[in-house]
Amino acid sequence: MKTATLASIALAISISAAHAQTIGVSMSDLDKFRTALLNGVVSHGQTISGLKLVTESAKGDNELQKQQVQKLIADKVDAIILAVSDGDLGPQMTKMVADAGIPLVYINNVPSNLLDLPDNQVVVASNEKESGTLETKQVCALLKGKGRVVVLMGEPFHAAARARTRDISDVIATPDCKGLQIVERQAAYWSSDYADQQMQEWLSAGVKFDAVIANNDEMALGAIRAMKKAGMPMKDVVVAGVDATDDALAAMVAGDLDVTILQSAVGQGAAAVDAAVKLIRKEKVPRENNVPFELVTPENIATYLPKSQ
Repeated sequence: MKTATLASIALAISISAAHAQTIGVSMSDLDKFRTALLNGVVSHGQTISGLKLVTESAKGDNELQKQQVQKLIADKVDAIILAVSDGDLGPQMTKMVADAGIPLVYINNVPSNLLDLPDNQVVVASNEKESGTLETKQVCALLKGKGRVVVLMGEPFHAAARARTRDISDVIATPDCKGLQIVERQAAYWSSDYADQQMQEWLSAGVKFDAVIANNDEMALGAIRAMKKAGMPMKDVVVAGVDATDDALAAMVAGDLDVTILQSAVGQGAAAVDAAVKLIRKEKVPRENNVPFELVTPENIATYLPKSQ
């Protein structure tokens, strides 16, 4: 499907105006995964008669996202799907939308006020305990439980970055993986360019490592780019990421990426739309709605190529 326009889009999905419902969708930004996430929302929305989606991207600006949500409220949308970059924005967003009496679905990033959400606010995401754990266990197996590891983290205030990084440490603390040692750990903000730069710095400083564990595929690919520019044979290092994006799967087919974890943008997008529609109808929806992560390796990649973001 063609990538959704970054600017505000009004997408009429049906001419059934008598029962028309409008869902406002606010994305914190539109990097590769979040674009796939938005496409998942839009494509599933197209299957529901009488539904209209109005989408916004805050382009990484938290204040702009607040303003966009305020506008959606003023426009009296029936529900809001919200992807925040910072989970700590949750309390503000929750109050703003709750005061307007509008159902709210947080997508992908879990808000810090998860346990305090009112009945008409829910979360659709994936259990981050699975992502970093699956990723690091596979790296441990490939290294046979011993080796030096560098870690590339996402945005420090993002719940997924915190959880995935904690998962790495938890796996390394287990008996089977205690021979792994984290020698460097830095934030690269989900960005391939930042990861490329960080890897160049590590290589220039003479940092020795056997594996790169990244909180997402974009950073894993940035690290690969830097290592290849430096002439490092990719067969000598294990590289792992999360998301199973199309670029990541291509890198795995090429022999550069060893591990990725499918976080289904399509699954999260569809589940978020379904949850929003149910909330509009005042149906009960669980507070937490998890879409499972899945381990992707060169051995099973053929199964996942059609499911890439």
